[in-house]
Amino acid sequence: MDPFEARRSRLFGLAYRMLGSRADAEDIVQEVYLRWHEANQSAIENPEAWLVTAATRLCIDRLRRLKTEREAYVGQWLPEPLAVASAPPPDHHLELSEDLSVAFLTLLERLAPDERAAFLLHDVFDVGYDGIAAVLDRSEAACRQVVHRARERVRGDRKRFEATESAKAELLQRFMTAIDARDEAALLQLFAPDAIWTADGGGKAAAGLNPIVGAHRIARLSIGLREKFWSHDRTMKIASINGETGLCILDGDRLIAVMSIATDGERIHAVYAVVNPDKLH
Repeated sequence: MDPFEARRSRLFGLAYRMLGSRADAEDIVQEVYLRWHEANQSAIENPEAWLVTAATRLCIDRLRRLKTEREAYVGQWLPEPLAVASAPPPDHHLELSEDLSVAFLTLLERLAPDERAAFLLHDVFDVGYDGIAAVLDRSEAACRQVVHRARERVRGDRKRFEATESAKAELLQRFMTAIDARDEAALLQLFAPDAIWTADGGGKAAAGLNPIVGAHRIARLSIGLREKFWSHDRTMKIASINGETGLCILDGDRLIAVMSIATDGERIHAVYAVVNPDKLH
């Protein structure tokens, strides 16, 4: 198999985690493809290192160009979700997909492009410090410091929960039932007192500009959204969102919202709702 094709999915995984956008990630992979086939391949000793280096540098450049655009983004920015109509298997565990989750990718937005690249290459893609040094054109010692700082920033702000997919599916089923019944008391039982609801509308769909904090406010918001925006052909269904159990909301066959959650299996601690139509192709 062609070395590029053998690593296409790995390159997409890296680019998506770097950029938080399926379309941008696909553009990066296509650009790497063109560069690979224009290169003198016989002179490349390590095709994987060459391809990963090319993809990472392109992602860093893209992130730098996107900085102004994201700073001007209307409301909260969340990554473009990877949604699959069916739910993950009940025994699928959080650890298997946590480095792809919406919560994790949102935290990565706090890192500078070089930090994000070094952290992902080392902690997610198992690239050694010598490889990272070659990508970033820095010393190995400097790369160790970059990865350490990035890891501290991400993990210091990251709540780690242990919850099975079946537990998340049960909570989401209870959420849907409570919404349909307009049952505020049931919703209050579902959410942790300090739960946070973050919605990304991008100025193109109804979404709060700031996160909603607190179970009472989230319960009222949920019922209010149900009352204001529901229609006879609108449905909610459990689905796979970035490898985890989440919800898709459809208007007929058209996807209009995607929700993922962070939970300890008993209460929902965070909701990430993407309603920006540009992110729901």
